[in-house]
Amino acid sequence: MTWQQMWAGWRAEYIASASQGGNLPGPDQTGSVFTRILASGMPDDDTYILYRGELCFVILNAYPYNSGHVLIMPYREIGDLESLTPSEHYELFSLTTTSVKAIKHAYKPEGVNLGMNLGEAAGAGVPGHLHVHVVPRWSADSNFMTATATTRVMPESLPLTLSKLRSAWAAVEGVSTKVGE
Repeated sequence: MTWQQMWAGWRAEYIASASQGGNLPGPDQTGSVFTRILASGMPDDDTYILYRGELCFVILNAYPYNSGHVLIMPYREIGDLESLTPSEHYELFSLTTTSVKAIKHAYKPEGVNLGMNLGEAAGAGVPGHLHVHVVPRWSADSNFMTATATTRVMPESLPLTLSKLRSAWAAVEGVSTKVGE
């Protein structure tokens, strides 16, 4: 049997960058990766920010479970659900609903997973900055690669996912996700 190799070279640079704290520009290198992204001054296209609300924002997951996987979170770095203000709570879950609509419009999934891992013991990768995961799902979206090679095959790049979801967001909400538009 001959083993085939898969190559996703664009991921290597991102993984190396993330392991070194993200190498995001800006004077303040403290806070979560999300706080550093917001403070970086980089364009939303480069940081994969899909939408900016008044108190919360939507960003693509850089390590998606499936194409279309987004995270919704407050700008304010907090780790506990009960620490949200009423306004943050409302906007967080309103943006979660809009994200589900946009994902359904763009990807036509058979289902959607919503999830929050609150605290390190619960599996939170960034325990100090709570976020809601929205993941499109299909009956056949699991494959042997994850089980045998701890590898996930992604059918599209993050820039393409961002473009699809921006178009879908505008279609379902009638508003642009681009800042300044």
